[in-house]
Amino acid sequence: MKIFKFIAWLALVALIGIQFFPIDRNESYSRPETDFMVVNDVPAEIQHQLQVSCYDCHSNNTAYPWYNNIQPIAWYLEDHVKEGKAELNFSEWETYSSIRKNSKLRSMMKQIESGEMPLESYTLIHGDAVLSKAQQTDVIEYLVKLKENRN
Repeated sequence: MKIFKFIAWLALVALIGIQFFPIDRNESYSRPETDFMVVNDVPAEIQHQLQVSCYDCHSNNTAYPWYNNIQPIAWYLEDHVKEGKAELNFSEWETYSSIRKNSKLRSMMKQIESGEMPLESYTLIHGDAVLSKAQQTDVIEYLVKLKENRN
């Protein structure tokens, strides 16, 4: 029983200790000229859906939930955001080559259509990020038109 108490106290001290190692927040208070929304003529409804469903993980501005102030949750979320931005960063859209833009558009369409994006782990807590079938269709149709206009 003493060993259990010792381990519990050690875990508590470690949990308190890691709270002093904050993350670098992915926050920006302006939309750069290279942003997907700025560069493209995105209809308001599509803008809203992309903002709500995609931009937290795929842009330079994440709206952090309150629990992001707790370690190790903050580390997990920050790693998740870094992975998302490495795959697609809407804030840097205009810096992508034409080939990469077309590839990203195809990938976005495929992942939205298959339900891969937004991630289920994200939509569990962010219910408004879930895309209905009609919203999926609208976003995909917009992306198809955007891709066709690029070619």
